[in-house]
Amino acid sequence: MLEAVDRLRAAAGEQHRISRMVRVGTVNAATVPLLVPVVRTFRTAHPLTQVEVVGAQQTEIQRALAEGAFDLGLVNHLEGDDIPAGVDCTRLLRGRPVVCMRPDSPLASRRVVTLPELLTQPLIAMRSGYVMHRLVHRLLGGAVPAFSYSTDGAEMGKLMVAEGLGVTVLPDFSVVGDPLQRIGTITHRPLAGDVPRVLLTLQRRKADSVPQAAQDLHEVFVRRARELDGAAC
Repeated sequence: MLEAVDRLRAAAGEQHRISRMVRVGTVNAATVPLLVPVVRTFRTAHPLTQVEVVGAQQTEIQRALAEGAFDLGLVNHLEGDDIPAGVDCTRLLRGRPVVCMRPDSPLASRRVVTLPELLTQPLIAMRSGYVMHRLVHRLLGGAVPAFSYSTDGAEMGKLMVAEGLGVTVLPDFSVVGDPLQRIGTITHRPLAGDVPRVLLTLQRRKADSVPQAAQDLHEVFVRRARELDGAAC
């Protein structure tokens, strides 16, 4: 009986710990304008609830959502992409792909950047598995840039741009407001032509019961996204 009581206490303690944590998987898009303010606001209202933010690729996030390892996922999609079955999906932001570059880049003098101009610069591409990797390969249609790197996520891509290694293609909501952009280390120009838009979505597993903390964090994400949309209008 004592062993059974100990097991019940341990299970209750584990359940209490889980209820005090929300896990968010993210592709590291819109970190500064969206994710950081959301976590700050949520922390004010839920001072005892931990928020664990995990960077991952889209497929990893969606698998973790299905398995219950993540409560929420921030995932990029191209307009027209299908949404995986088994998840509720809320669109947060709609962004235009832009070329992120240093202010002293030859492309910074352009109003928009054409694909032939993009090919003249060393290209910092996202690794296979990211939406921006798929978008750039679709746009280039087999054309090869002067030189290319491959990296894991927007944050590393922006740091490499700031260090003068080349340019990268990101949704504008990943660049506007970034600390590197605010201090003038990076800037951006839109791509010319009819380029697919990038949607930042908030996903969660379809379930009968969702922890209250996860529901509250979901609502904060939606409110912040509406504020950003209003500021952009």
